[in-house]
Amino acid sequence: MTEPFFGNFDLASLSLWLFWVFFALLIFYIQRENMREGYPLEDDDGKPSANQGMFPVPSDKTFKLPHGRGDVTVPSGQKAERANLPLEKTAAGNGFPFEPTGDPMADGVGPASWAPRRDVPELDGHGHPKIVPMSAKDGFHVASGRDPRGLPVKAGDGEIVGTISDMWIDEPEQLVRYLEVTLKDGGGKRLIPMTVARIWKSHVKVRLIFGKHFPGVPKHASPRQVTLLEEDKIMGYYGGGTLYASEARQAPVLG
Repeated sequence: MTEPFFGNFDLASLSLWLFWVFFALLIFYIQRENMREGYPLEDDDGKPSANQGMFPVPSDKTFKLPHGRGDVTVPSGQKAERANLPLEKTAAGNGFPFEPTGDPMADGVGPASWAPRRDVPELDGHGHPKIVPMSAKDGFHVASGRDPRGLPVKAGDGEIVGTISDMWIDEPEQLVRYLEVTLKDGGGKRLIPMTVARIWKSHVKVRLIFGKHFPGVPKHASPRQVTLLEEDKIMGYYGGGTLYASEARQAPVLG
């Protein structure tokens, strides 16, 4: 009499080992997919790092973008990071901070850093720009709170730099993303992120930067839309003002 194969085979043990093999392959796959940005690793000088880790960089994958925006391939073999930044080391070894060598807010380094995003506007589900000025859209009005249009803008040093002329809204989300300020003395228009503005009864306060910095706020090319790259530069500029607007903000604070 011949014993059947599964008569003396531990199916529970087989199931357990199959699970462990599947789980190991899953971790390997997820880790490689996680390496589509920021790899291969580089040291502080921009040279390939000596320790690249145990997982290889994944092969190229092409994504088809919606609304006729073409394809994007990652990793593309191209360095997406900005090169030749005006920074210098504070020490010879790796891991030490870098110091700006120029105007950090204008150069977009440190807290003022921005990423080289695509110079196209963010789109909604129908392929239209998401963030647009309220004046270009009918049917939108301020439902609650104080309407800031017409109020003067006061910088962090108390200087009045201009007047709020419009509000830029995220149309599908139905909320305000930016305030548009018309600078005095023909300085043009700039965008103020709503998150850094404080609306008072008599004025709008922007604490992060001073009056002299407003003309340097990165401009948006179109009066009817703002691109992803422009948004990143604008956000970085205001964020950098938290540290770089004055030397006093860079000094230690003793409690």
